[in-house]
Amino acid sequence: MRITGIAAEKVSVPLKEPFVISLAAITSAEMVFVRIDTDEGIMGFGEGAGIGFVTGETTDTVLGAIDAFRPALVGANPFAIEDHHRAMDRILVGNGAAKAAVDLALYDIMGKASHLPVYQFLGGACGDVEIDHTIGLGTPEEMAAKAARLVAEGYRQIKVKAGADEAEDRAAILLIRAAAPQAHIKVDANQGWTPSQALGMIKTYVEAGVEALEQPVPFWDRDGLAFVRSRSPIPIMADESCFTPHDASDLVRRQAADVINIKLMKCGGIYPALQINAVAQAAGVRCMVGCMLESRLGIAAGAHLVASRANIIYADLDSFRDFDDSTVISSGFDFQVPLIRLRDDPGLGVSMLDW
Repeated sequence: MRITGIAAEKVSVPLKEPFVISLAAITSAEMVFVRIDTDEGIMGFGEGAGIGFVTGETTDTVLGAIDAFRPALVGANPFAIEDHHRAMDRILVGNGAAKAAVDLALYDIMGKASHLPVYQFLGGACGDVEIDHTIGLGTPEEMAAKAARLVAEGYRQIKVKAGADEAEDRAAILLIRAAAPQAHIKVDANQGWTPSQALGMIKTYVEAGVEALEQPVPFWDRDGLAFVRSRSPIPIMADESCFTPHDASDLVRRQAADVINIKLMKCGGIYPALQINAVAQAAGVRCMVGCMLESRLGIAAGAHLVASRANIIYADLDSFRDFDDSTVISSGFDFQVPLIRLRDDPGLGVSMLDW
């Protein structure tokens, strides 16, 4: 089997409501869909959904990167996944979302050619994945009301954004706990604090029964992250501090994280994500698979990864609920709160309506 062509198209979909975090307010989901064709008639679909203030990418840079990768990929065997990543890394440093778009399409092809859903192709046994739902920044009362609605829908795990205002964060978490007394709660500060501020906030989070605190300090401050972790009774999760397997190794060496948040759009797809998980697992560090603002395509890929590895204990794969992508995508998985149920269709199980 050989790759015969690569097509890419950018899409923008408005969110149902603005999503606010400490770094920005987001009003639309921007992604690039990729189709890789082969000489055996098997097509693979992928997605690149970068966010400028996290990955440094836009839809235009993703399209440009795909153009740069195309000569190295066309004519090659789609199963040669390591070689393809080495080729992309030689062409461009970083550009994780663009590399993820190619990677996902290749895994889609490999699964289809093997007549297996990707999670089984990777060695997984069960396609049911429980996800959380994230509450963006708002007034404490608004955030608590959303927590109550989520629990009423059937969610058992909630992720709460923080990091913009300490007083508001304290008030919000206590109201959320009162509104959702049985929920498993994680907090994500999106780099919003200094190490000393984080330790001060942790006292309130212990009181509220928070189960994990994600990226409390700037991405570059791994020493600060290790300092917080060494003094925190709550498990500390690294997100923006970990893009690559090398980052994961450094976090392990510094003892800076109890959990690592793997995002396909940060690391470049399933292949490097598996490496990050292997590094973490060898050191006794658990993982979560998170998302940017991917459509059902990117979310399906993340769920296949979660379903394939026992060391990945959390799935923060809720972005598909924030916008309507039904005009471009069908299938992928079934969803019944709080479970993504992957189908047994070969590959990622996603169909693109216009392709």
